[in-house]
Amino acid sequence: MNPAAEGPAEGSLLLDDQLCFALYAASRAVTARYRPLLDALGLTYPQYLVMLVLWEQDSISVRDLGTALQLESSTLSPLLKRLEASGLLRRERRRDDERSVAIRLTDTGARLRERAGAVPLAIGDAMGLTPAQDALAKQLLRLITANVSAG
Repeated sequence: MNPAAEGPAEGSLLLDDQLCFALYAASRAVTARYRPLLDALGLTYPQYLVMLVLWEQDSISVRDLGTALQLESSTLSPLLKRLEASGLLRRERRRDDERSVAIRLTDTGARLRERAGAVPLAIGDAMGLTPAQDALAKQLLRLITANVSAG
């Protein structure tokens, strides 16, 4: 039997045996690949994630946006301020609940969606995965996230 096929030895401290390092390296590589594409849109990667949620759902509470992105309010607030200053979104107190702030796209933010449409295609090409591999990778990463978060 091939020991490499069984996975790393239990308790291995070899860098190449660490799933966390593979995740870290992949995350850095993917984020670096996004950078020039997002620079052309005037967005950082975290700002792009905010915009993705807003392009999917034009009006959302700050709380729900934080939940969707798995971000704390202290991290999300500066992102929203910069996007608002750029004219891509606006923050409004909700009429039905003055304690809650709704985030809405501006016309400029909505129009940016058209230009951003090339980003997922370019990233998909860079990853070079088949549709089945893409689906499996997402499934495994979501499982890891759920398992580690529940722990």
